[in-house]
Amino acid sequence: MSLDQYFTLGRSGLRVSRLALGTMTFGDDWGWGAAEDTARAMFDRYLEAGGNFIDTADLYTEGASETMLGKFIEESGTRDRVVISTKFSYNAQPGNPNAGGNGRKNIMRAVEASLRRLRTDYIDLYLLHTWDRLTPAEEVVRTFDDLVRAGKIRYAGLSDIPAWYAARAQTFAEAHALTPLINMQLEYSLAERNIEHEYVSLAQNLGIGITAWSPLAMGLLSGKYKPSEQGGEGEGRLAKVAGAPGFERFTERNWKIVAELENVAKASGQSMAAVALNWVATQPGVASVIIGATKPQQLEANLAALSFELPAELRARLDAASALDKPFPYYMFQDIHQTRMHGGVAVGDKPAGYAPPIFVPSLQASELRATR
Repeated sequence: MSLDQYFTLGRSGLRVSRLALGTMTFGDDWGWGAAEDTARAMFDRYLEAGGNFIDTADLYTEGASETMLGKFIEESGTRDRVVISTKFSYNAQPGNPNAGGNGRKNIMRAVEASLRRLRTDYIDLYLLHTWDRLTPAEEVVRTFDDLVRAGKIRYAGLSDIPAWYAARAQTFAEAHALTPLINMQLEYSLAERNIEHEYVSLAQNLGIGITAWSPLAMGLLSGKYKPSEQGGEGEGRLAKVAGAPGFERFTERNWKIVAELENVAKASGQSMAAVALNWVATQPGVASVIIGATKPQQLEANLAALSFELPAELRARLDAASALDKPFPYYMFQDIHQTRMHGGVAVGDKPAGYAPPIFVPSLQASELRATR
């Protein structure tokens, strides 16, 4: 694979690179990130390598990410070539509840602000950034459809939402012939595999492509972090946020994954980052993987992730080291229950191409990859 080999995103005709350029690192407004000249160098290098899929959000570096990206695209004359994905949800005006969240009023405000910063009259892929626990899925889907009809966005999707919410939104869109969702942006890495319980099968059955964020677990899998008496040490933003709810990465399980990843990387002759990214990019349901960097050399290392095929035995070692326990009810979908249910007769064995893939949790990862 290479960056100029494109996959359609979900059940759509939108073609995107297997690696997306993440721009949360564009700007140093958060105390870390890349200055404008460095960000521009990484933008140019990504396009030079054949990439076309660029991810941002109105939240990132307080709007500086969108502003820089808009400037780079305009100056390079690449608007028709690139696929811009941006997101809304987070509040832009403290004290004003309608300047955040996922209601129609905020979506309309947010899209106009993003269009101005991005210096464009349309957004290729517009995503709800995070579930606000309030707004009905129907309201979001109706608003997306209006924005598509108005020409302000081309496609729509969701990020960081419950699986049931995504399923309800897509089903509502299908039932009412509204703009379908083509993308879910979700955290996924060797250290964070929980989307495998619900989201992968949801995406495969409802025509939604997954883009994976934090595929290196906030840098944990890059090779620059090592265990220590304090829990972990190394340079990077993970050390600054470790311990915050949802961002704890220095765990016993994760250090075992890091150790096995290091062994697999040495055996394959690749960097730890490239192996970790390759594993995510070739998992079931994943259409694209978002890579982020603060330095050009980091980007270069990440771009190498598509240049090799990981041998099956090495992939199996990573699968085993990072395997999840199966909580209720997922353990009931494994072989022992399925065998009793079907009387010992094999099921789910239609030939490839016969019908859309049906998620069978008892299948091995290699078998599931074949149905992607």
